[in-house]
Amino acid sequence: MVKIFIDPGHGGTDSGASANGLLEKNITLQIALLLRDILISEYDGVSVRLSRSTDQSVTLSQRTNAANSWGADYFVSIHINAGGGTGFESYVYPGVSAPTTTYRNALHDEIVRSVDFANRGKKTANFHVLRETSMSAILTENGFIDTAADANKLRNATFLQGIARAHATGLEEAFQLKKKASNLYKVQAGAFKVKANADELAATLKSKGFDAFVVLDGGMFRVQAGAFRTKQNADDLVARLKQAGHDAFVFQ
Repeated sequence: MVKIFIDPGHGGTDSGASANGLLEKNITLQIALLLRDILISEYDGVSVRLSRSTDQSVTLSQRTNAANSWGADYFVSIHINAGGGTGFESYVYPGVSAPTTTYRNALHDEIVRSVDFANRGKKTANFHVLRETSMSAILTENGFIDTAADANKLRNATFLQGIARAHATGLEEAFQLKKKASNLYKVQAGAFKVKANADELAATLKSKGFDAFVVLDGGMFRVQAGAFRTKQNADDLVARLKQAGHDAFVFQ
């Protein structure tokens, strides 16, 4: 059993960075909950805990103490950047070696490959959550909240789902996680907190000739556009959806 501790940055009275009508604490929690749901629903042999699952204040010491006392195998701290830049970067503690660097490489490379963010590089920092954890740890900075182009992506639920899924795929590679048995490759074209928005997208897709329906999963209304026994057919549908101007990805 691989024990993954997910730490959504900030929370409660600490909003983190804020700009463009967004709060870092809300985005990090959305990504963390999506990542938790993916890991639990799609992989065998993995246990997940979060430093917070709601908008609550949690000190840095409470975060690392919780992970240490649980005996986590890996600590993933999720953040959104600020300062006028753009793109994705990841951090580990200075001077660490394998397996921490190996795990970081797996996550960083997958996120850069899968998410539409510029690669700002693999970095080190003396952050509390990297220094005081007794297990390997990573901190990811997923776009800049105060850069309009990045902020526009971060307010898109489907884009956040893609960030979460890239983290999950990186963890799959790092820890050799095994997928639960599934006979179908499914295509998701959107995810919303409000059902009316999901229904609207489904109707739009149907008007363009795509099959689409809405399912409630993990507190989100997800627009599924197809399910196939071969991944190639699912990939073909994703390509057609993107050509029609819609974000989409394959999942099992």
